[in-house]
Amino acid sequence: MAATTSTKRAGRPRSQLPACYHEGYLEKRASKEKVFRRLWTCVCGNTLFFFNSHRDSEYVEKLELSGFLSMADDGSRDRNLEAARFSLRLKDGEVKLTAPNLESRELWKGFIYAVVELSVPTSLNLLPGQLHLLGEVVEKERRRRKSASLPAAPTTPLYLPLLGEIPPCFQPVSRREAEVLLERHPDCGNLLLRPGRDGTSLAVTTRQDLNGSVFRHYRVSQREEGGYVIDVENPIPCETLHDVINCLLEKTSGTLQPFLLEEPYEENIAFVKSNDENGERSLQWAPNSPLHRAASSPLHRAPVLPPKPGRKPQSPIRTSLPRRTASERPYCGSPGAERRTFKPLPLPPETELQAEALGDRLKRLNVTAPPLAQSLSEELKLKLEQRRATME
Repeated sequence: MAATTSTKRAGRPRSQLPACYHEGYLEKRASKEKVFRRLWTCVCGNTLFFFNSHRDSEYVEKLELSGFLSMADDGSRDRNLEAARFSLRLKDGEVKLTAPNLESRELWKGFIYAVVELSVPTSLNLLPGQLHLLGEVVEKERRRRKSASLPAAPTTPLYLPLLGEIPPCFQPVSRREAEVLLERHPDCGNLLLRPGRDGTSLAVTTRQDLNGSVFRHYRVSQREEGGYVIDVENPIPCETLHDVINCLLEKTSGTLQPFLLEEPYEENIAFVKSNDENGERSLQWAPNSPLHRAASSPLHRAPVLPPKPGRKPQSPIRTSLPRRTASERPYCGSPGAERRTFKPLPLPPETELQAEALGDRLKRLNVTAPPLAQSLSEELKLKLEQRRATME
């Protein structure tokens, strides 16, 4: 049978069908049917959907045009002299259709050819506007088939109520993508949890090395009484998905490890910039943000609260250390000098004798020393007397 008939409307709602390109009443009779039935017909995608009336939302029959072989006019007489019949030859059989008139038949044939052959037919007697409409249908049908041929994005099964119940090794990938992921990152683990192909279950993909990569896939289904089960020869019931992973780890004595992919993040901001002179584009690195430099710079300190009124501010460092004399203050010219104190060193004996001889000679000659030399001589004598007193 080219089309299936049901006594009740069991088809999908019209809102769930592909886009409708053309619709209207046709009389239909399959090869094993004796009479024609008048049905509301819609060309949705490359399928003919039949409804009892145009008010119905669910179809009663459908005719797949993927098995299309040929189409020809039927010159047999009808009670309605204006009616025009044509027949469809499909792999499953032949179906005869009757349009209200010749113009309507040509248009129906044009839409059928357009969705089957994905081209605008040139052998039909159609108006320019109708040909333009068929060209738009061809483009829409091409886009629809292209989007339908793409693999659907894997989704998390609907029976998982909370994201918190999903183990960290869950990856929303297909079977093939899971194999590539495990093979590309062997250091991140060799077991991951992913959505099942049917969208109503989960699967576990594992990878091990045995003269190359060896992959295994295990189905994880939800039990009606709650929990999950690993569908192997002897099914293994588990309460949670975490128990599923732990069970596989225990069964393999730790040979399998959960897959945890930690992708690195950039530490600096990078951007592509064009050179104003030659127009060449190169990768540039943005400087660190001002807040980051301020936080890392030792020159930027936290603000100090102002002193309370009537109280003289004191330095916490000076008040915590005892006061020392000038001779006990550390010399900060070299490392570790804070532990040493300055002590005057005695002058060599020859230096002291030269200083005394110079003073006596000036007195005998009755020569007044220049102001600078006199001050130096007096200062030198004063230091000598102080050092002698200190040494005694």
